[in-house]
Amino acid sequence: MKRILFAAFFLSLVAGGKALAQTKPHFTHYGMNHMYVSPGYSGINKATEFNMIGRYQWSGYKADFDEGGEPKTGLFNVSIPVRALKGGIGVNLSTDYLGASEIKSGALSYAYHLPLGGGRLGIGASGIVTNIAKGEFRFLDPGDPNIPFNSNDTKFDVGAGLWYQADKFYVGAGIDNLLESKYEFESGIPGGVGTQTSQKHLYASAGYNIEASSSVLVTPMAHVKYDFNNDPQFDLGARATFSEKYWVGANFRNQEAISGLVGIGLLKDNSLKLGYAFDFVAFDDEAKAKSSHEIMLSYRIPQSPLATKPAIRTPRYSF
Repeated sequence: MKRILFAAFFLSLVAGGKALAQTKPHFTHYGMNHMYVSPGYSGINKATEFNMIGRYQWSGYKADFDEGGEPKTGLFNVSIPVRALKGGIGVNLSTDYLGASEIKSGALSYAYHLPLGGGRLGIGASGIVTNIAKGEFRFLDPGDPNIPFNSNDTKFDVGAGLWYQADKFYVGAGIDNLLESKYEFESGIPGGVGTQTSQKHLYASAGYNIEASSSVLVTPMAHVKYDFNNDPQFDLGARATFSEKYWVGANFRNQEAISGLVGIGLLKDNSLKLGYAFDFVAFDDEAKAKSSHEIMLSYRIPQSPLATKPAIRTPRYSF
């Protein structure tokens, strides 16, 4: 049954055609960034996990005019199991700089956990608050009242998702911006209003752990992102982990880039992990710089106090 589920999910990933530009950032560390993919992941690993990623897309790119340059994204998330809630909670915070726009978003998630087939299924939902700020834009028509100018707006939205975690594989999906909130911005023309409607985004990820030897674990991975307007964008990759401490990996993103990943585990039980990813833009490289860089730092607390049973005290002993 597990093989059938995994194969079906993999086929759904590769079914998409040519990828076009997406409105939300992607991460090469998608195989270690599950909280961003689905609210169903919240607390599913029975350990509190913190994750930070900094991404410099098309590093060194400079716009020919106006504001712009390399897109930059910062992400922080946390996944916490909470036994009293029969599930877990999660938080996603992100800042994305894209041209003359700055997008700040925060999401609070909850997932209910169910035992299923030797693993755990997380059924999650999230509330999302996003602020979009528009800077200065070049006017093709100086009298156009619909062009936003030095203005911002904040809206609320919701998301949902599923995540299944087993010993040897994981598979999950999430969707956000279900309300498709409409943002309004002041323009440079008195009384003018510029608008932007948030797009639904569907994310899905899967991975399978293969014990190549007693000290080497190989994990094929796949990830897809779809905004319901353009063709899906997908990643296919693999990561090899040595002695549960070091890893190297490679990734392919359709019509975008090929990537390499390296990382190391630190502290006791490798609870602190540091990773680096390099993307080489190999396709559709017009108006792009050739490389992107991504740094990941994560920390895992083996057991959360909120996830463990309280101690049972007896009047026979006072210690």
